[in-house]
Amino acid sequence: MTQQLNMVSAITQALDQEMEKNEKVLVFGEDVGVNGGVFRATEGLHEKYGDERVSDTPLAESAIGGMAFGLSVQGFRPVAEIQFFGFVFEVMDSVVGQISRQRFRMGGHLDMPVVIRSPFGGGVRTPEMHADSLEGLMAQAPGLKVVIPSNPYDAKGLLTAAIRDNDPVVFLEHMKLYRSFREEVPEEQYEIELGKANVAREGSDVTVVAYGYMVREALKAAEELEKEDLSVEVIDLRTVSPIDYETIVASVEKTGRMVFVQEAQRQAGVGNTVISEISQRSILSLKAPISFVSAPDTVFPFAQMENLWLPSAADITEAIKETADF
Repeated sequence: MTQQLNMVSAITQALDQEMEKNEKVLVFGEDVGVNGGVFRATEGLHEKYGDERVSDTPLAESAIGGMAFGLSVQGFRPVAEIQFFGFVFEVMDSVVGQISRQRFRMGGHLDMPVVIRSPFGGGVRTPEMHADSLEGLMAQAPGLKVVIPSNPYDAKGLLTAAIRDNDPVVFLEHMKLYRSFREEVPEEQYEIELGKANVAREGSDVTVVAYGYMVREALKAAEELEKEDLSVEVIDLRTVSPIDYETIVASVEKTGRMVFVQEAQRQAGVGNTVISEISQRSILSLKAPISFVSAPDTVFPFAQMENLWLPSAADITEAIKETADF
């Protein structure tokens, strides 16, 4: 059986089903309890599972991180929410300094099944420091898995897999995707393998690699270019650490051309890492330089300017054409 769900509902269902299955799964963060979270991603969970399993925390991200670390050491599977990922700096010591390296410290004898959920992303006119794309900071921390779904189906399967994983996972949810569209999602539980990319659209002329909301923009560009007889393959990374280079290399070997797309600034995100790796791994397959579509290297602008600042389907279309015509 399937159902039509938007992404926030798919996330809520994944949390609910995992909590029902495993009493060790705990959910906590700022306003996640009675209010159901600022985007209602935890709506109904407090009523169903009570204070001991769904709890509001003080406005202190450092405390949230410390609690997640301590609970996991005691055998629980904490799912902690950072209300907006722009506030991650307050919890960097817990996540990068402690949680990410604990299994290494213990020689693999102690699991660290922590999930850090957090919304991020532009295009929804949030206040300053709410929309920043900081996934690159997490991807540079060894020991962390960093997951960014682009659709409801993936969101449910990836979050289920993240909660069951014995390694820490940073699970980032683009705010513009929460309620922008619905799709068929199975009612039953399922997992999508972490670290495995998805070929969201098959093509033969140019490979476009993207993640998060930019997958939607890349698909729009691919659909438009099909009218001009240009066949574009779109790869959704889904996980930005570790990165599935095998899927990218296989696509580039087929098309000979690649465009990388990210919402983050050019100096941020994971684009430079992927482009460097593919340049080394697939140099003999490339027929053109790899193109890079990103936001400019400035701080995130105020709401009035963000639509001009953010990459768009038009920007991706232009980059694909330039790469194809090289």
